[in-house]
Amino acid sequence: MSVVPADSVETPEPAWRQRAVERSTRAAKLRAEQRVQRFLDAAQELIADKGTTDFTVQEVVERSRQSLRSFYQHFDGKHELLLALFEDALSKSATEIREKAAAGSDPLNRLKIAVELLYDSSKPRPGRQSPLFTDFAIQLLVSHPDQVATAHLPLLALFTELVEEAVDAGVATSPKARRTASLIMQTAMFTAQAPAAPVGAHPSPISVDEVWAFCLGGVTGGATARIPEPTAAPPAKKTGAAKKATPAKKATPAKKAAPAKKATSAAKPTTRKATSRRQA
Repeated sequence: MSVVPADSVETPEPAWRQRAVERSTRAAKLRAEQRVQRFLDAAQELIADKGTTDFTVQEVVERSRQSLRSFYQHFDGKHELLLALFEDALSKSATEIREKAAAGSDPLNRLKIAVELLYDSSKPRPGRQSPLFTDFAIQLLVSHPDQVATAHLPLLALFTELVEEAVDAGVATSPKARRTASLIMQTAMFTAQAPAAPVGAHPSPISVDEVWAFCLGGVTGGATARIPEPTAAPPAKKTGAAKKATPAKKATPAKKAAPAKKATSAAKPTTRKATSRRQA
């Protein structure tokens, strides 16, 4: 009689082996993260020194004091390195805005703080170079728009939460909170980076207060409420009435005065006859 079971039973992996593998994996992951961070720090230093993203992979490797082989184990090339810096900067910005906006007194106030901070961080400042955003980000927007969208996901998640909080509190309306959040973000960022709007003969920058007023009207319906309703009597009817009155104005007084002129000419012979009679 066989003592071998019909179905094979897998022997569970010993707990000590699982712990050893996990410890080894954690150590390898930590070392990899440290190497990656050294590459990122080196690239960031080169950008600060040169004021541009025009550097080589070899320069990054030399400054990080690591090998070229190690670089290509973590990055496909310079583009992916710059993309990592771009994503890291936006992630840190989202964390900072989240922390500061949390101090707001109500949902709309928290959204206002977030809009103001995003506008301020996106605004170019004299003497402050940000080639990662002014050069690389613009090129990335044209060549890889999907990567730009992915990089902005932390910010988009934050603004979506803020819009949803305002809607849940009954102080805002939005059928699609995520799309509304995207519109608010783009309004704040691109308006801050755009040149001043012309007002008369002088350029006038759009202020952060104007940006917030616009966004607030969008989420509360305030902007729609200001649009005047159509008047009951359209201007077309007045124009038609004016046209009907025009023929009466064309009747010139010259035709009416014509009989008077004839009477004057007819009176001249009578005057001559009267004169000749007196002489006789």
